[in-house]
Amino acid sequence: MRPSLCGYAYHLAGFTGFNRLGHFDRLALACRVFGRRLVEAEIGQVRTVLTGWGYQYGQDHDKGVPSVMSQLFLLNRSPHSGGLTTAFFDRVRREDLLTDGGTKVLFAVQRAVATLGYCEAPTLRSGTERAGHAGVPPTWGEWVERWTATTHRSRLHSRAALLKAGRWVADQQLETADPAAWTRQTCAAWIAAVDRMKIGDYVMRTSSFQERLGQPLQAESKAGLVRAVRVFFRDIQDWEWLPRRFDPLRALALPRSINALIGPRPRVIADDVWAKLLWAGLNLEAHDVPRGKAGPIYPVELVRAVTLTWLFSGQRSNEIARLRLGCIRWQHDGDPVAGNSTQILARDAVCLLDVPAHKTGTAFTKPVDPLLGQAINAWETLRPNHPKRTDRRTGEQVDFLFSIRARAVSSGYINSTIIPILCRKAGVPSADARGGITSHRARSTIASQLYNAKEPMPLFELQAWLGQRSPESTQHYAKISPNTLTKAYEDAGYFARNVRTIEVLVDRDAVTSGAAASGEPWQYYDLGHGFCTYTFFEQCPHRMACARCDFYTPMDSSKGQLLEAKDNLQHMLASVPLSDEERAAIDDGQAALDQLLERLVDVPTPTGATPREIGVPATATLLPIVTVNQDKS
Repeated sequence: MRPSLCGYAYHLAGFTGFNRLGHFDRLALACRVFGRRLVEAEIGQVRTVLTGWGYQYGQDHDKGVPSVMSQLFLLNRSPHSGGLTTAFFDRVRREDLLTDGGTKVLFAVQRAVATLGYCEAPTLRSGTERAGHAGVPPTWGEWVERWTATTHRSRLHSRAALLKAGRWVADQQLETADPAAWTRQTCAAWIAAVDRMKIGDYVMRTSSFQERLGQPLQAESKAGLVRAVRVFFRDIQDWEWLPRRFDPLRALALPRSINALIGPRPRVIADDVWAKLLWAGLNLEAHDVPRGKAGPIYPVELVRAVTLTWLFSGQRSNEIARLRLGCIRWQHDGDPVAGNSTQILARDAVCLLDVPAHKTGTAFTKPVDPLLGQAINAWETLRPNHPKRTDRRTGEQVDFLFSIRARAVSSGYINSTIIPILCRKAGVPSADARGGITSHRARSTIASQLYNAKEPMPLFELQAWLGQRSPESTQHYAKISPNTLTKAYEDAGYFARNVRTIEVLVDRDAVTSGAAASGEPWQYYDLGHGFCTYTFFEQCPHRMACARCDFYTPMDSSKGQLLEAKDNLQHMLASVPLSDEERAAIDDGQAALDQLLERLVDVPTPTGATPREIGVPATATLLPIVTVNQDKS
C-alpha cells in the first residue's frame, strides 16, 4: 500500500521526502501519478542514449535508471526530461534527495539528459580537487584555493601538499596561518618538520596505506612537499599578492642531505615475474575480468587492449588513458596498410602507435609489437560511439580510444584493476623487494630490457622511443642489468690490463735436497730470453726491462741450456701487478719503454749495481717477457 499512500500525500500535501521511506517501487508510483505511457517514453529516451554508450542498464533485473528517473520526475513534479535542468540536478545532489545507490546512476542520467540538450553535463572532480580542508586554518585554505584557481593545471597536484602544510601550521605554527606571517624561520621549521615526517602525518585518509603508517617518508616525497610550498610562495610574491619578505628559492631550498638521495633509480620488475605477467596478459579470458550483475563490468576486448598497451607500449598510465581513436597505424615496406587487412601477415607489417602530447613533450609516433595493434583494432570494432571529450592537457575535443559509457577509462584503472588481475592469473605477488607492482614500473622494465637486449637499443634511440626530452631523463628508466655490466667489465679487461702472468720453473731436486736452504737457486722466472733467479722478482723495479744483473741467466748459455734439459722441473704461473709506467710501456710502445729505462738507469738492481754501472744501453726494445706474459694472460 506504500505507493498508494505516497500518491495521496504527493497530491494532497506536496510530499517529496521519498528518500526517507525505505525501499518501494518508485516507478510504480510515478506511473500512477503521471501515467505509465508517458513515464516509460521519457525513460526510454534516456535508456537509448545510455545503451548506445555501452551502459548495461536495461536488463530486466536492473531498475537503476527507471527508479532514479521516476524519483526525479516526482521531485520535479513533471514527467518530462526537458524539465530536468542543471540547477535541479545540483539541488538534488546538494540536498541528497535520492535514495541510497542512486547517486552513481544520477551522474549517468544527467549526462544522457545533457546529450538530449536539456541541461549541462556534470563535471567529475579529480582527487586533488576533492582534497578537503579538514584541519586546515581557514585563512591558509583561502590562500591555497586562490593560488589553485590562478595557477595552471599541471600544478594542481601541489594542492594536497599545501593543505598538508596547512595542517602542520594548525598544529605547530598557528600564528603563521596567514602566509604573510611566514619568515625564514618558519621556512626552516617547515623543512625540519618535513625531514622528520612519517607516512600518515597531517593527512585526512589513511585507508590506502595502512600497512605503511609510521614509516619515514621517501626522499622524493619530502622533496615534493618542500617544492610545493616553495612554488606557492614564489608565485604569490611574483604576482605581488604579498610583500617580498624572504627569497623562497633560498629559504625553501631542498637540503643536500635529501637531494643526495634522489636520482635515477629504476624500479625494474624481475625478468621471471615480468615474463609471467606477459603470459597472463596474452592469455586473458572473459572469466578473468571483474563482473557485475549483468556480466563483465568492462568488455573483455577493452580490458585486453588496455592490458597489452600497458605490457608493450612503455607509456605512462595517463598517456594510455588519453590515446585517441585510430592511434594504431600499419605499414608494409613504408606503405600504409589497413588495420583489418588480411593480405599481409602481421609479422610482415610494422605497427605504429601515435602517442598524444604528454608530460615531457609533444605528440610522437613509435613502433610497437603487432600483438598490441591487433588487440586495439579488435576493441575499435566493438567500441560504441561516444560524444567527443576534452583532452585536459591539450584542450582539444577528441575521441578517446579507451572509452565506455561515454567516459574515458581512468588513468588509475591499470593500478586498481589490471595489475591485480594479472598477478592473480600469473600466480605472482603484487609486490616485491622494490615495492608494489605499479603501472609506471612497466615503463622502467621495458626500457631496461630494450637497453640490455642482445642487440641493445642505443640510449638516444631509447630516448626517442620513450618520448623523453633528454638522455638524462631516460636514465631514470633504463637500468643496466648485472649480466650486461659483468660482460662489459670482462670485455674491458681491467684485471688483465693491470696484471701480467709469467712462467716460473721450480727445481724440485734443489728443494728436496736442501740446496735451496743453503742459497742455491731453486726457482727461475722465464723472461723469454733468459731466466731470473731473484726470489722476490715481483718486487724488482727492473722486472719488465731486465738490467741483466747477477741474478740473470741467458737461455743460450751453458747454464741455461742445462736448466732446460732437467726433467724434474715443475712449471707454474705467477701473476705480476704492473705499475702505471710499466702498463704505459706495454700500451704505448717504444717511447714509453725508453722513458721507463731512463728512469731506472740509476735504480739499483737486486745485486746492488745500477743499470748504468752494469752497462745496459739507455734505449732498448721491449723485452720478450711482455710477449710471453700477454700470451699466457
